[in-house]
Amino acid sequence: MEEGFTLEKEHMQGARLLTMRSGLKLEMVGLKMSRGINCFKMIKEETGLKGSKQKVYDDFSNLLREAGILID
Repeated sequence: MEEGFTLEKEHMQGARLLTMRSGLKLEMVGLKMSRGINCFKMIKEETGLKGSKQKVYDDFSNLLREAGILID
C-alpha cells in the first residue's frame, strides 16, 4: 500500500507560495519550471516586490517566514 498525504484547503495557498519560491530558485540558476509565466514575474506581480531575482527571492522568503509558511 502506497502512503501519501493530502493538503487541507487552508494549506493549499502556502504550498503554492512555497512552490513559487522553489521555482524562482531554479530560475536563478537558469532553469525553468514551466513554459508559461515565470515565477519571478508571478511573485513580483502578486507581492509588489522589486529588484533582482536574488533580492526578490530574499524578500519573498522573509515574507513567507513572517507569515509562518516558511520555517528554516
